[in-house]
Amino acid sequence: MNNSYQNLIRRLNRSVTAVAVLLLSALFTPLVCSQNMLEYPTTEKQEQSDNFFGVQVADPYRWLERDVRESKDVENWVKAENDVTFAYIKGIPHRDQIEKRLTALWDYEKYRPPFKEGDKYYYFKNNGLQNQNVLYESRTADGEGRILIDPNTWSKDGTVAMDSVNFSHDGKYVAYGIQESGSDWRTWKIMEVASGKLLDESLKWIKFGGISWREDNESFYYSHYDAPTKEDEFQSLNLGQKVYLHKLGTPQAEDRLVYRNDDQPEWGFIPEVTEDGSYLIVTVWKGTDDRYKIMIKPLKDANGNEVEEELTFLIDNFENEFSFIGNQGQRLYFKSDFNASRKCILTIDLDKPDRDSWQVIVPEAEQAMTGAALVGDFIVTEYLKDAKTQVKFFDLEGNFVREVQFPGIGSATGFGGKRSSTETFYSFSSFNRPPSIFHYDLNSGESRLIRQAKVDFESDEFEVSQIFYRSKDGTQVPMFLAHKKGLELNGKNPTLLYAYGGFNISLTPGFSVTRLQWMEMGGVFAMPNLRGGGEYGKDWHKAGTKTKKQNVFDDFIAAAQWLIDNQYTSAQHLGIQGGSNGGLLVGACMTQRPNLYGACLPAVGVMDMLRFHKFTAGRFWTDDYGCADSNREEFEALYAYSPYHNLRSGTEYPPTLVTTADTDDRVVPGHSFKFAARLQEVQVGTNPVLIRIETKAGHGAGKPTSKIIEEYADMWAFLVEHLKLQPFFPADVSKP
Repeated sequence: MNNSYQNLIRRLNRSVTAVAVLLLSALFTPLVCSQNMLEYPTTEKQEQSDNFFGVQVADPYRWLERDVRESKDVENWVKAENDVTFAYIKGIPHRDQIEKRLTALWDYEKYRPPFKEGDKYYYFKNNGLQNQNVLYESRTADGEGRILIDPNTWSKDGTVAMDSVNFSHDGKYVAYGIQESGSDWRTWKIMEVASGKLLDESLKWIKFGGISWREDNESFYYSHYDAPTKEDEFQSLNLGQKVYLHKLGTPQAEDRLVYRNDDQPEWGFIPEVTEDGSYLIVTVWKGTDDRYKIMIKPLKDANGNEVEEELTFLIDNFENEFSFIGNQGQRLYFKSDFNASRKCILTIDLDKPDRDSWQVIVPEAEQAMTGAALVGDFIVTEYLKDAKTQVKFFDLEGNFVREVQFPGIGSATGFGGKRSSTETFYSFSSFNRPPSIFHYDLNSGESRLIRQAKVDFESDEFEVSQIFYRSKDGTQVPMFLAHKKGLELNGKNPTLLYAYGGFNISLTPGFSVTRLQWMEMGGVFAMPNLRGGGEYGKDWHKAGTKTKKQNVFDDFIAAAQWLIDNQYTSAQHLGIQGGSNGGLLVGACMTQRPNLYGACLPAVGVMDMLRFHKFTAGRFWTDDYGCADSNREEFEALYAYSPYHNLRSGTEYPPTLVTTADTDDRVVPGHSFKFAARLQEVQVGTNPVLIRIETKAGHGAGKPTSKIIEEYADMWAFLVEHLKLQPFFPADVSKP
């Protein structure tokens, strides 16, 4: 039910043997740590520094920013580090048992909520251990259908994935995006549904956007970038996106340019045709904040005849969120934060588009509105009540109709559809509750279970709760706790603390096989909802951005301290984990309070806060982080917590396993490479500090099941070893 821009942001934004490592390059020589018998590659340090507002900042490992596909030196370094890491993990007891049990837990049928196109229903399904989900077609919502598209046939190792699909209005054609090795770049193909025949054309260099079909079912709008050079494919700044119209059966080179703005190369565009085919709406964005312009172009006149007009601005500033959710004739509906920090629904009549004529029909509530859609004759809104899902229905005038009742603490996703729909579908899950798919009758409000995941565990053996704790400045922060029932509060429970805290993204209590396994082995899982997220609206988000980013780290540290003070765990039994912006979170907190944790798992993290904006999508993140180049106050805040720059010589850091991937073009792997090299340089004591670098993988999306299982088995083995967990395994998991 989230609009296309929110989906974009979530994609912008929500992975020794005892033999000595061979000397692979003159750039590094072994650094022997005799206490633990590890030999780290000692990475070459080069004379490199930058001046920020009179402050000289050293960056001796900058050469590790080079693309691993273009630099033999970086390639050799990656191999040397992986040799150390994988050999170390291989020697951890229980590692193979963990992978075996995780594989067994993962092996269940997974479904996404179905959706209807034309007279058919479509749904994604995974039989259990398939590397990629498969798209099925069926005549009924709950029936077993035929395979329409199976990405598992595209590559032997499963590293080529299907990103998203979009059907023509009549259901005759389906366009779908192809993602290779986890990259953000997409290539789109078009297939005739009935025959399965692929059309000849391919659309390349598409990133941060999809397509939107015209009413003629033979053409669609999309946006794409100019082709980068081979050297810049995975590191370019992605400037100059343009909007095109593609006609089926023609090559991409002949696509008609609809809009470009060479004076604003940082602008991006999301084109969307209204469901009635009357208008083209283009959302203009330039960062990760919910602030953007809206352009509009009529596609037909009052008599239904096609018209050719230019795009004009309906909203000509970047002051507020205006997420287009649908229209009723000339009345356009938006989810917005205009005079509403927790969001509202407002309408703009194209006959009276001036600001004074805007109408707020669903006012701001006490809870934060996180999504909205027009389905049937209803406005469907999603809220978070202390990070738990609420879904409410309103009529098209904004009158409350009903609220959907869910079975306990959890997360609901779905509720999509068209204005002509009489039904919709959703999935509900929680930490201890596998996903269930429901059919929802729009007229009666009745939910009917149509599919339920069958996972090999007993949900009644686990419990989920929510507590509230106070952060350093007194702010009350919620935190979910999940673990086996009958937990003894003795201060010795191995506990995993996971969070994100950024980009207006909310963490909710959904099902995860990996977290389930952690709890099944005997661990506690804790997930706080830090400032910087979207759990309580715009003010909550802004309180964790730019010069206020330290609030996020304070919230996380306070969560760790609460778990210790309340006897859930102790510092030596507490692990912390986060990915992407959450990887930054872990990196900042382990440098600020290294004695507070027993193990750290920073994944695909933003670790160099002075240079993040110089690569790929990084320039968008200045909305949340600020920029060290252009603002002294922001530089001082960034430099104060930047993980790479705040690693101190002579410090004993916790056991740390950094994870990244060689083709991550969202948070380029150079962040993790530099952080790991510096961490290994300064580390004292016996705690291992390792980096695991996945190959043919990116930021996380599209990663094959086999790689996910292997990576989590390695991470859980690392935690089991260093948090002193005596893992429980079912009887059928044999000992090594």
